[in-house]
Amino acid sequence: MGETLVIAGALAQRPGYGGHTWVFLQYLLGFRRLGFDVVFVDWLSEEMCGGPVGQSEGARYLRTVMERFGLGSDYALLDERGDSVAGIDRAGLRDRLGHSSFLLNVMGYLGDEELLAAAPRRVFLDIDPGFPQMWRDLGLADPFAGHDVFVTIGENVGRPGCPIPTCGLDWVRTRQPLVLDLWPEQSSNSGRFTTVGSWRGAYGPIEWDGRTYGLRVHEFRKFVALPDLSGLQFEFALDIDDAETRDLDLLRAHGWNLVDPARVACDPVVYQRYVAGSKAEFVVAKNLYVDTHSGWFSDRSACYLASGKPVIAQDTGLDGLYPLGEGLVTFRTVDEAAAAVHEVAGDHRRHARAARELAEAYFDSDLVLANLVDAVEAA
Repeated sequence: MGETLVIAGALAQRPGYGGHTWVFLQYLLGFRRLGFDVVFVDWLSEEMCGGPVGQSEGARYLRTVMERFGLGSDYALLDERGDSVAGIDRAGLRDRLGHSSFLLNVMGYLGDEELLAAAPRRVFLDIDPGFPQMWRDLGLADPFAGHDVFVTIGENVGRPGCPIPTCGLDWVRTRQPLVLDLWPEQSSNSGRFTTVGSWRGAYGPIEWDGRTYGLRVHEFRKFVALPDLSGLQFEFALDIDDAETRDLDLLRAHGWNLVDPARVACDPVVYQRYVAGSKAEFVVAKNLYVDTHSGWFSDRSACYLASGKPVIAQDTGLDGLYPLGEGLVTFRTVDEAAAAVHEVAGDHRRHARAARELAEAYFDSDLVLANLVDAVEAA
């Protein structure tokens, strides 16, 4: 048995979210490619799932995903009492944590004090840059407590021009890993610019340092006229509450084709098929990511790039982090967005080739995760 890495995160809480599932799979399968034994640990409460955790839809979804990707013996699902209701039992999980190189705790999701104490090193992985830092600075929560190393995908956190508070912590910056062998380049496409996402997401806006930082909805409204303005086809696999009638009517009135993510992105394979069938991705970021110039880049966009699908992305401070203009084109205004989609549509083959090259150069899990391990060991 080789060295062990344990990854903790909220997967069972979101059954049927194929893109969210890939976030954890990239780490698990990517570390395994590097020769590590990997373990995934998750937890649910009866309140979260409306009944016994072990019999929940989330537990079934987690089990199916783990088995499909050869991880059926390498996960544990805990209930609110800390009992393991699926996968590795608690004693076995504690033992594997104790013999691990470190625990990678995504957004600090695992809070079980005994299990945290069993890990020789506890690494906090921030995949929503700005939210946990501002919560800590405002005294609303301290998700960083009990951790030894702090990692963020916000590549500008701690750098000039990015106001996200560091909270006095030394931040290791990383990129989204992508297991390239599992994301082959795809040449066919539907002719549509697509994306998958939530309208509001799990977190509310934050008032910090005299201003309000909002969500995707607050940015997307600025670009709602893009289909009319460009004359091109746009599709959004949108997780939105039916009560958002005003925004739903606004999107449809301007030519957005809305599809149900529960149909086109309900598991990792179906999600992958949806990405593969797109012409390119058009992505609007959360207002917090944009206004803080966080350097956030979507795990979903990395999947598009690897599939040979160009990405037209709202700028979050990406200049200087990635080569822009071929394969990855950024915009700030609706006029810039219209120009960008026409540029990509007009020379799609060149942009598609550049997209794959970007994925190979910047998101290859072999490189990203090897660098992350080195950084954690050096911290």
